[in-house]
Amino acid sequence: MSVPSITGVATVERVAEARGPRRGRLVHLDLGALLTMLLAGVVMVFPLLWMIVSSFKQQDEIFTIPLQWLPHQIQFENYAEVAQTLPIGRLFLNSAIVTVIGAGVKVLLGLTTAYALVFIDFPFKRVIFVVVLAALMVPQQITIIPNYTLVSSLGWVNSYQGIIMPGLASAFGTFLFRQHFLTLPRSVLESAEVDGAGHWRRLWGFVVPMSAPTIVAVALVAIVTEWNEYLWPLLIIDKPDMMTLPVGLTLLQNVDGSNNWGVILAATVLVTLPVLAVFLLMQKRLVAGLTAGAVKG
Repeated sequence: MSVPSITGVATVERVAEARGPRRGRLVHLDLGALLTMLLAGVVMVFPLLWMIVSSFKQQDEIFTIPLQWLPHQIQFENYAEVAQTLPIGRLFLNSAIVTVIGAGVKVLLGLTTAYALVFIDFPFKRVIFVVVLAALMVPQQITIIPNYTLVSSLGWVNSYQGIIMPGLASAFGTFLFRQHFLTLPRSVLESAEVDGAGHWRRLWGFVVPMSAPTIVAVALVAIVTEWNEYLWPLLIIDKPDMMTLPVGLTLLQNVDGSNNWGVILAATVLVTLPVLAVFLLMQKRLVAGLTAGAVKG
């Protein structure tokens, strides 16, 4: 009995010695990952903090060297000048209308298209999915000229439909929904089909409730995209009362002069804070939705 005991002790010691360096490497990797994330966080947050703080500064305080973080006196006049120079309420309403309608229709089209690609059998289904994937690789700038020609021929210049319609199809949303739907239990939908539920009822009664995190993720991406969209509204809108907030910043710069950075930064804060607040409220759902279906082909 003594020999096996000695052998067992030696084996345990060797295992412990082998695990020691491995644990040390894991600790170093975890520390390196933490420092990398902290550095990335600082790089991303620094411009935002600088923008907010500088929006309360006087003009000469923004360009001081060395950098002056806090203003000597908070300048609310920058925000008051934004409100006096721009129809900020109208711009906000335009952005809200475009964002709500555009993001809502994108989510709806993505849901229905992905449902058809996963749960309905029809010819060339895989070919259509490949086309959707190919659409993800097409830069938006390539479609600007044909979209402008079409919208102009329809008389939709300076209108909400002119801003919204060209970007309604969401290849990203369709792809993400499709990947998530592949992970849903087929038995639930088969039971619903046996009970007489049609495709519309199966979609809204079963698929949508089981896909809440993914829907939130797609909705958030669509909201941020619609709210921050600049190039297309700039091309299709030339009336101040139809401009969205990002385009209104250009109007402010043209009217107030390109050197009044305190006022411009104040307007930028007004544009950024609403969508930033939405993102912070929905960030947990965003991560859950983006990782849903990640291992399913």
